[in-house]
Amino acid sequence: MSEAKQLPERSSLPIEKTWDLTKIFKDDQAFDEAFQGLANELKEVEQFKGTLDKGSDAFLGSIEMLLAIYRKVEVIYVYAHLKNDQDTTNTTYQAIYARASSLLAQASEAVAWFEPEVLSLNDEKIWRYFDENPKLEIYRHFVENILSDRPHILSADQEALLAGAGEIFEASSNTFSILNNADLKFPIIENENGEKIQLTHGVYGQLMENTHRSVREEAFKALYSVYEQFKNTFAQTLSSHVKAHNYKAKIRNYSSAREAALSNNHIPEQVYDTLLDVVNKNLRLLHRYVSLRKQLLKVEELHMYDMYTPILGEASIKYSYDEAKEKALAALKPMGNEYLKVVESAFNDRWIDVVENKGKRSGAYSSGAYDTVPYILMNWHDSLDQLYTLVHEMGHSVHSYFTRSNQPYVYGDYSIFLAEIASTTNENLLTEFLLETETDPRIRAYVLNHYLDGFKGTIFRQTQFAEFEHFIHTEDAKGTPLTSEYLGEYYENLNHKYYGPDVNKDPEISLEWSRIPHFYYNYYVYQYATGFSAASALANKILANEPQALENYLTYLKSGSSDYPIEVMKKAGVDMTKPEYIEDAMTVFEARLNELEQLIESIDQ
Repeated sequence: MSEAKQLPERSSLPIEKTWDLTKIFKDDQAFDEAFQGLANELKEVEQFKGTLDKGSDAFLGSIEMLLAIYRKVEVIYVYAHLKNDQDTTNTTYQAIYARASSLLAQASEAVAWFEPEVLSLNDEKIWRYFDENPKLEIYRHFVENILSDRPHILSADQEALLAGAGEIFEASSNTFSILNNADLKFPIIENENGEKIQLTHGVYGQLMENTHRSVREEAFKALYSVYEQFKNTFAQTLSSHVKAHNYKAKIRNYSSAREAALSNNHIPEQVYDTLLDVVNKNLRLLHRYVSLRKQLLKVEELHMYDMYTPILGEASIKYSYDEAKEKALAALKPMGNEYLKVVESAFNDRWIDVVENKGKRSGAYSSGAYDTVPYILMNWHDSLDQLYTLVHEMGHSVHSYFTRSNQPYVYGDYSIFLAEIASTTNENLLTEFLLETETDPRIRAYVLNHYLDGFKGTIFRQTQFAEFEHFIHTEDAKGTPLTSEYLGEYYENLNHKYYGPDVNKDPEISLEWSRIPHFYYNYYVYQYATGFSAASALANKILANEPQALENYLTYLKSGSSDYPIEVMKKAGVDMTKPEYIEDAMTVFEARLNELEQLIESIDQ
């Protein structure tokens, strides 16, 4: 028997396949000097406290101090976490990362007084400062954002009580996390070779993609047999967490928990309602795709454990990293030269850490700070999925680069609501490019199915989650007890509504709500669906060469947090308070579903 392939040591990697962190600090000594310098500065922050009512110069000085502290600590933290992630077994960088994390916490604590003190001033005084001191003008939106919370801020004593109860409010979420991730013990099952496998969350995901149906069924039923035992406990943790959301919204003078959650990014509730409305009107498309899955799997009954296994086998196309770079540049060509120059810099100037090595953090991400390049971590293996991951993370990094190059530090970031749009737009461009250039019907079918599966998981499934999340909050607000039976019955019917008549009503799926951590995130998941929809609309505009489409898109990439997210997207050409952008995404889904159905017929003949 041949030995398993071993991952290389970090020190043996070709330098051109690693990121260049000397762009941040030339060496660890330079990091230490910056670390100590900021630690000393934090000792001086106290002198700014209590000065905001001392005139416009003092007000300006405190803002500049605050931003300078965060700007420096971000660079220190990014260097430390990137060094740690490239080899998590390296104790030197474990220590550096721990020090940087501690310094970040110290910095946040040192300036925590700033926003409450701003809110203690009346509007008349604050805007008089702006009239008196032109240097404050750049910070107008920054201060407006802070003041927008004023109607929902309580007295100092009440705020202190609320802050002190923070751990209590998070108790249910923490209990869920510990129970779900640490205490639950799942059964041992057998794979297709008769080998015994300990079921875990990670293993379950892999087994749901297994091509042997009996393995999928056993894993599905085994997993939910455990959740069945604890369904009343999970109902209690979820109910208590929802009650905390509703309580905090009420005492902060919001009409609902949803309004409170969406107000963080100034997102109108209309955006949420529009998503649910348009997706529900188009569930027939998901039903068609599910029906196609049933046809291709050649089963008399389709079950929920059949929803993730490949319906077209393994991808018949793979790319090396160098080939993927060429494909990415070609696919992103519609973005124009300004965009492509940034992509080329990422490839040529060592922004990307490519190779998987011993101890390297798994997965992929884009990371950086205002004063660093937007680095990308990969763990490359030759596949179509990795090509998609590369253009996805490149979308994040180019977004970050344009934002930081065109905005002052105060607006040099962007909200989660906007983040996934840039990355998913790139994925849409790649899909279109592959469909234009690949003529092999089997490859085209695989690319189409990759897109449709992504759409199913991101728009349809996340909207289903969003619909359930809103239901449990509104029901609790009405005083309805959220028992396991009540939650299970609603979720089972909701799941059936989404996946349609071709899927059996497996009783186990009525427990799926009990294992989804996103239901403890407070109205978060809808952003996956809105972001994917907006990206689809924007990619279509760019590919169709609509007037100003590319210029508008680049404006979005360069806007950072200089305006509220909804307004930034309007400048990009998408009004997310209206249904058209989601309807446009559904049109693309239907067209690609049509083509996949036709391709499969031609392949089978």
